[in-house]
Amino acid sequence: MVRNVIGSVLALAGATAAVWSPFRDWYDGRPGRDYRVQDLFNGITGAGSGIAASVLLPLAFGALIALIGVVLRSRLLVALAGLIVLGFTVLWMVRQGQAAGSLTVSTDGRGLGDGVAMAAGGGVLMLIGAVVMSGRPRQRTYEPHPAPPAEADDWGPYGPDPTGPVPYRQNPYHLRPDDEARPYGETRPHEAQPYGETRPHGAQPYGDQGRRGDEGAHGDGYGPDGPPTLPAPNKRDEW
Repeated sequence: MVRNVIGSVLALAGATAAVWSPFRDWYDGRPGRDYRVQDLFNGITGAGSGIAASVLLPLAFGALIALIGVVLRSRLLVALAGLIVLGFTVLWMVRQGQAAGSLTVSTDGRGLGDGVAMAAGGGVLMLIGAVVMSGRPRQRTYEPHPAPPAEADDWGPYGPDPTGPVPYRQNPYHLRPDDEARPYGETRPHEAQPYGETRPHGAQPYGDQGRRGDEGAHGDGYGPDGPPTLPAPNKRDEW
């Protein structure tokens, strides 16, 4: 931030000097606004020029570029403005030296004037300002981190669908596969009666006598007299 402020001040100071320089003496007491722009390319002549068509035009254009660069905090534009101002000043010095045969500097007002020094100094200040400026801060682009894979939901034994099949629902009573597929009343191979005989429903498996304990109408295994009883204990003699 501080570097941008200092660089901007230097660039603006250089732009001001560049714009003000054509109103000062450039050579032998002749102001810079009296030199035509085409004289910079065709050679210096003694013909006068208006302000709009003088060397003020390229210098003012360079100052405008510097101002835009300061507003945008662009080091490239400020440096470009300094090169424009300094380049046209050097070009004028070359053409003036060709026309006069040499360039001289004296204290009596002859030779190069302070206007040339202001223009050249303004271009140098713009270049220094471009170097000092830090420019616009770079915008950091943050790449989004890939989202971690979603963890599988623990739905418990029922799964995501409570009404769907689960391991113990497929065989709710722990029946064997042949039980589920066996029609009602059909026996398994291991339940078949010996010797290929089948037993009708309700028939006794051991013949007419039945098993032990099936005698009598009571079906309690002791017959009509009931279970055997123990003899009554002897009565004690009472004194």
